[in-house]
Amino acid sequence: MKPYFLPLLLPFSYTAFADNQNNDAIETITTTASRIEALSTPLPLSISTLSEAQLNSIAPTHIEEALQRVAGTNIQRGNGQEYLPALRSQVLSGAGACGGILTLEDGIPLRAAGFCNINELFEAHSEMAQRIEVLKGPGSALYGSNAVHGVINVITPDTTQGGGLVGLDYGSYGYTRYKLRAGQDYGNSGIGINVSVTDDSGYRDDESVEQQKVNIRHRYSNNNLLLTSGLTYTNLDQQTAGFITGFESYKNEDLAQKNFDPNAFRKARAFRAWSNATWQLNNDDVLSTTLYFREQSMDFFKHFLPGTPLEKNSQTGFGVQSLYQHNLQSNIKVNIGLDGEYTQADFTQSQNEPTQGSAFLVATVPQGKHYDYDINATLYAPFVSVDWQLNKWLVTAGLRYEHMRYDYTNNMLAGRTKDDGSECGFGGCRYSRPASAKNSFSNLSPKLGVSYQYNTNNTLYANFSRGYRAPQAAELYQLQRKQTTANLNAEIANNAELGMKGVYEKLRYGVSVYAMSKHNTIYRDSDFFTVNNGSSRHRGIELELDYQLTKTLALNFAGTYAKHTYTNNQVLNGLNINGNDIDTAPRNIANLDLTWQALSNTQFALQWHRVGNYYTVPENINKYQGHDILSLRAQWQVTNNLEVLARVINLTDEAYAERADYTSFTGDRYFPSKPRTAMLSATYTW
Repeated sequence: MKPYFLPLLLPFSYTAFADNQNNDAIETITTTASRIEALSTPLPLSISTLSEAQLNSIAPTHIEEALQRVAGTNIQRGNGQEYLPALRSQVLSGAGACGGILTLEDGIPLRAAGFCNINELFEAHSEMAQRIEVLKGPGSALYGSNAVHGVINVITPDTTQGGGLVGLDYGSYGYTRYKLRAGQDYGNSGIGINVSVTDDSGYRDDESVEQQKVNIRHRYSNNNLLLTSGLTYTNLDQQTAGFITGFESYKNEDLAQKNFDPNAFRKARAFRAWSNATWQLNNDDVLSTTLYFREQSMDFFKHFLPGTPLEKNSQTGFGVQSLYQHNLQSNIKVNIGLDGEYTQADFTQSQNEPTQGSAFLVATVPQGKHYDYDINATLYAPFVSVDWQLNKWLVTAGLRYEHMRYDYTNNMLAGRTKDDGSECGFGGCRYSRPASAKNSFSNLSPKLGVSYQYNTNNTLYANFSRGYRAPQAAELYQLQRKQTTANLNAEIANNAELGMKGVYEKLRYGVSVYAMSKHNTIYRDSDFFTVNNGSSRHRGIELELDYQLTKTLALNFAGTYAKHTYTNNQVLNGLNINGNDIDTAPRNIANLDLTWQALSNTQFALQWHRVGNYYTVPENINKYQGHDILSLRAQWQVTNNLEVLARVINLTDEAYAERADYTSFTGDRYFPSKPRTAMLSATYTW
């Protein structure tokens, strides 16, 4: 089996710097951006990679702790494993906003295109990943619906090569994690397993997380065929603590620890199985096909809604990713592929007890079933791309066509009645069920990129691309008030980017400047209608540096300055928000790690993480002041096989908000941070 097959084992790509003490070389390996194998080729786009060594030194209890080190990313933790994401965007929230970022494990989407969940990254095995790769912006024609602001790809280790590890993480407030990795290499085949078990009793009252994750992988090769297969299973059982309310209430230690939603919970299960076959054909042509099966289910107590209803949802489906790479000439490669998915999904929302609160809420939020529907969804997407190498210039162009169809069946009475057909007071019930229907969405996604390698290790690039996302099922079929149908189009984002990346002496760097405009943005207006007339502008500059200051001191920096603004006319509380900053969109975010190699087997790292201030309402009236957090890590390589890691997070015991928000019903509300916490880890490898 030729070595250039290795990057094609999985349907993803990455850009990484080669480990080189002299920093005199840079190596680029790509399959995320282009789904083709390419060594030492500078690509006209921005990809950040968190390596296995970085992830091991961070030992993240939540993926947010790792993604702090990626410029342009802002993950706001909720409680337990919950979060809200941002990638070259404001922090995304709402029924379908999660469709703005595509999340993958081993190149396979965690969720079907129309059924995203805002917290879905907890279904990826990031705790024991080999790498996490972040493609920023709609940089590729190969990713369709949901890859508007970018792609986050969690890559699990190839355990079929033999070896393994056992590990234990033990931390403050009852945190424990057990880890196991083992495999066996039989030459032309191999098998392995990757497991983590987490038990976290939590800082706040009546909160806890129990989570189990497992990856199994098999490899087989024969002549020009390489077959790799894998599966992932995750299970989450979480008792959730919700917001606390009151201006800067997170500064009150007693209040920050309280849980005013002790009955809230989330139970989620996910299973994915996949198999990739890669054939080396004549003339170095390559054919790669991945088949996958995906099944998820979740029970979710919506403690933040009146009446605290229970949501139950599930999705079952299968899909295919295919690629044929043909060398048209020695300097021209053509890539042709077809992606497809079929998904069966169901959703129910019901309320067991009468609503508490005002007469209006009691009358309009009834006890009983609110929604009950099934959906059969079909997606197919052919694509083509061309890479043309002209001396130091690389031109890439691609086009993707995607068609998505929902076949929606309402299992209740249509309209805004109670489940028995009786009317609610005050003009009707809160929840409105559209009649059974079929909805289709078709989109074209072009991409053009140009890069210039002006010397061996440094590259200038520019790209122009379009991203889109079809409306999510929740936006189409979970309506409210007087709305009976949602006539929605796909969200569209047009993006332009300039950048430079490479190595200069002891400095590795990447800098990018982007400008994105979005239209047809989907949101819920002041009448509680799901509408499609929003628009926004996103401008930013990102910088990532890795600098060897001395033989023993190294600096790693990731920072962004960005401005995300509304460009549509919408009047809220008498104010037109056109031109305002989008709420929950800090303009500056930065992370700095200073690492000291004290001894050959011992190192210390001091981390500074900054989140700038941001508005919590579109009117730009209420604001969170931001925060700066210091953390400290120490690593000790006790023997060749045994490593010990200690961490102190929030070293100065700062009181801050993981997430700040504001509603007209509650006023200021927050997910409070933990106080200073510590964790000790031990890992034995063989």
